Amino acid sequence: MQKYRILSLMALLVLAGCSTKTPEKPAVRPADVKAQIVKLMPAKVGDRQGWAVDITAALAAQGIEPSKENLCSVLAVTEQESGFQADPQVPGLARIAWKEIDRRADQLHIPHFVVRTALLIKSPNGKSYSERLDNVRSEKQLSAIFDDFINMVPMGQKLFGSLNPVRTGGPMQVSIAFAEVHAKGYPYPITGSIRQEVFSRRGGMYFGIVHLLGYPANYPQPIYRFADFNAGWYASRNAAFQSAVSRVSGIPLALDGDVINYGNDKPGSTELAVRALGKRLDMSNAAIRSALEKGDSLEFEKTGLYQRVFALAEKTTGKTLPREVLPGIQLESPKITRKLTTAWFAKRVDERYQRCMMKAQ
Repeated sequence: MQKYRILSLMALLVLAGCSTKTPEKPAVRPADVKAQIVKLMPAKVGDRQGWAVDITAALAAQGIEPSKENLCSVLAVTEQESGFQADPQVPGLARIAWKEIDRRADQLHIPHFVVRTALLIKSPNGKSYSERLDNVRSEKQLSAIFDDFINMVPMGQKLFGSLNPVRTGGPMQVSIAFAEVHAKGYPYPITGSIRQEVFSRRGGMYFGIVHLLGYPANYPQPIYRFADFNAGWYASRNAAFQSAVSRVSGIPLALDGDVINYGNDKPGSTELAVRALGKRLDMSNAAIRSALEKGDSLEFEKTGLYQRVFALAEKTTGKTLPREVLPGIQLESPKITRKLTTAWFAKRVDERYQRCMMKAQ
């Protein structure tokens, strides 16, 4: 009898375990994702199916969930950056380009007349590079002129490779340098260069999505990702850390998210301010530097430095401090003619995001 009771009890436990098992979420069909994207895009967007295909493919290739939050984040940034133009035109780009070329020539100590004389060479389409620059309308055209020029002129890459004024491109205005670093896993055949892929819709969306969603972050709202998209990964978290350091040390710091001078052993303002707290943190300069070097990853939040600084700051202020702050960065670009900040950018994108989320209900 005892044996049957034990067997019955085991059967009940097995059934109980089965009843509490969480059912697996059904796989999302790409067709449904595309339909949702088409629904959420602004009404004025052309070739809606084409945009939906490229966004769906980019999310799938990166293993990013096509949630309404993620879809609306991507759509909001794209609308803000280009208005869904794969190759957006820039007003006054020819003037901007010449000014930026001269500035870069000055940095390289190349006389202006040398650059301008070189640009008088006839290009393959019969016009001089100088003429083509005078009539340029988009960054894709401008970048193509320089790619062409550098390949045609003897020692072109060595002499003029750094003169290409185009550093961002595509519908999400992603950094070309960022795309080149994160090219592994790119799902399309590359017939030219990563720079050229950025200027395509598929490439621009792929690398823009990597930049926006391709890293883990503990942010409570997407507005901080929008700020990071403009200022760099973890800029919002690092700005909050800088604020905490400033509160404890009394040393004013720019809340720009740059906690260390990467590629440079010389300590920056944030590192120096943290060093001033060394005794209170019970950390050496070397230990502080080692922790700050994790400032471009999620691991920074697990360091003793990060945790001790916030513990000290909260003890000093008597209140819980935010772990994210919109960075206070003045936006600088040859294309920007107004005083704009990263916070302004993040708030503008967030407004578009909120409208998209209302539509997704």
